[in-house]
Amino acid sequence: MAARLLAHEVSDMCLGKPPLTSLPISATIRHALDALKSSQDTHISIWTCDLHHHSTTDGCRCVGKICMVDIICYLCREDNISSPSVALKSPVSVLLSHVPGVIEHVDPSYSLLEAIDLIVNGAQNLVVPIKNTASKRKQLRQQPSIAPTTHAGGREFCWLTQEDVIRFLLSSIGLFSPTAAYSIESLGIITPEILTVNYHSPASKAVDAIATSLAGQTSVAVVDDDGVLIGEISPFTLTYCDEMVAAAITTLTAGDLLAYIDCGGPPEDITRIVEARLKERNLTGMLDEFSIYSSGIPYCNSTSSSDEETIPSPTTTRSGRYNRSDSFSARIMRRAEPIVCNPGSSLVAVMIQAIALRVNYVWVIEEDGSVVGIVKFSGMLKVFQEHLESMVN
Repeated sequence: MAARLLAHEVSDMCLGKPPLTSLPISATIRHALDALKSSQDTHISIWTCDLHHHSTTDGCRCVGKICMVDIICYLCREDNISSPSVALKSPVSVLLSHVPGVIEHVDPSYSLLEAIDLIVNGAQNLVVPIKNTASKRKQLRQQPSIAPTTHAGGREFCWLTQEDVIRFLLSSIGLFSPTAAYSIESLGIITPEILTVNYHSPASKAVDAIATSLAGQTSVAVVDDDGVLIGEISPFTLTYCDEMVAAAITTLTAGDLLAYIDCGGPPEDITRIVEARLKERNLTGMLDEFSIYSSGIPYCNSTSSSDEETIPSPTTTRSGRYNRSDSFSARIMRRAEPIVCNPGSSLVAVMIQAIALRVNYVWVIEEDGSVVGIVKFSGMLKVFQEHLESMVN
């Protein structure tokens, strides 16, 4: 069984995955915004092509990825909030990460262990060719808006993410006994360095933290004065919001922002507050560019079935502390409510929590609700990497 797992290649994890939605490096942020709104994808891949370079990708290469959170954070910059229409004309290149290795092109024959090594060393998305097509289309760099994901030579590509690899390993979790049953504390994968913002602080103070959490595939904890976890401003949540959230971040406190991004769209009273404060600060450009009354969240629960609506979500006491009699893992209909576990939770239990709710991390809290740290997919994969390497040696 162990040899069979190690024999798996990257292509085995790409079965059934759709081709990437892509844009050329010459596109603008508005092109990216339109692409995100018209696509089922939460991320748009950005490509550059060199017609004089002959490589395995026929001169075309993915150089980054963009999601709604990148656009929201960019619009929240001091020099952009007054003129969002001008900001949207900027090239998508200003949104790209300058951290090397975040995007890696890999051959479909890469082994499972090689893919895990890349992710542990910082890769977030592996770009994998998935099929050939006989259709001949224009070069990616020539497209003014959404470009086809078929590049020169008829090649199509897909993402392979940390979640894909974790999900794949979970299907063979019995091979990792007893390691998978060990607590996350004993495995040493709780990261104590976390990003936080006080519940009463202006949400605008969290913009840099939001951008950092997006780059690190984590989240920003919203805490009270005692360090108790009240909620989170998660890139996962903001990915499903529209660009008007930039106005909410600019005008609201962190606590009010939680209500704004929670399920069902922003409450009408908070929407009126956002509008009034934009006018007070003479930031009417946001009102002119975007519809203030558009839904902050296009749809509330894109990953849950109707049966899941009956699952109870965690409740808090009047002090805001979590009631430990409730399930920590259920955050079915509340986008701003964090997924939490405790230091004694097993690795496999935390994996299932994260996979079930489509996030790359789980908060770790104590009995009183104070935050201990965070567990990330990259830390989990480090454990599996060591286990798989021991199988080889």
